[in-house]
Amino acid sequence: MVPGTAILVLLVMTGAHFRSQASSAAQFEARARRADRVSRLQLGLSSASEAEKTAVMAVTDQDSKASADLARAATAQVERERQELEAMLRSGGTPREMDLLDQFSRSFVEFQRIDGEILALAIKNTNLKAYGLAFGPAAQAVQEMDDALSKLAAKSAGSPDGTKILQLAFAAQTSGLRIQTLLAPHIAEESDAQMDKLEASMAKDDEKVRSALDGLGAIPRLRGDADLASAAQSYARFSDLRKDILALSRENTNVRSLTLSLNQKRKVATVCEDALTSLKQAILDEPVPVTPVSPR
Repeated sequence: MVPGTAILVLLVMTGAHFRSQASSAAQFEARARRADRVSRLQLGLSSASEAEKTAVMAVTDQDSKASADLARAATAQVERERQELEAMLRSGGTPREMDLLDQFSRSFVEFQRIDGEILALAIKNTNLKAYGLAFGPAAQAVQEMDDALSKLAAKSAGSPDGTKILQLAFAAQTSGLRIQTLLAPHIAEESDAQMDKLEASMAKDDEKVRSALDGLGAIPRLRGDADLASAAQSYARFSDLRKDILALSRENTNVRSLTLSLNQKRKVATVCEDALTSLKQAILDEPVPVTPVSPR
């Protein structure tokens, strides 16, 4: 019976050895899956951030919207991956790993909130649209007013009212140009208080332009003059465009989205990334029992 008993003991030990090996292999595999899931979270978070930045920097509504859609899709995928990792850790993770995932989850909620605000602003592109109007039709209107007043002054040279006409035309031209040059700083400005100051300066120059045009219209020989009428029409068109430009500038969506992206979003993204890095390291540091090799 001794040989039979020895064989039985050997079989039991062999089975236990292989079960132990299988258990260790399963633990290694589970740990690898958790670590891989964290890597996918890191990649998804990076992809979402890059798409958000592209949306903020895009120069057309179409490009901004396309990048914003990509950012939202990437963020949604990160949330799915987070939920799957949470399930993995609940069934096989450590308290330390769960704590690190909770840290990431709380920061990721804030990441999503800021991201949503940035993307909603970015797709409006109000500052870019304001620039387009300022350097396009608004600049053209000012140039047409300037040309008309130059013609008016030139053909009035030598007349009894020539000097007065030249002075009034020049006053309208310089004040109109000053208003135009203040549009770009207004569009780029972040502070409402500074915008108020710029608009106050524009209002003063607007009064000067209108006063000069009214003064020209009061000169008898210029009543019904085509060049004066053209100058007045051009300035009226510029004034309407200026209102649209200032309204778009006040929304400030490009400036606000860029500020959020470079400040709040960058900070919360760093917190998320740090939590994931620590979580991955904690998973990799898990002790996995190694089956000792039995001596032959």
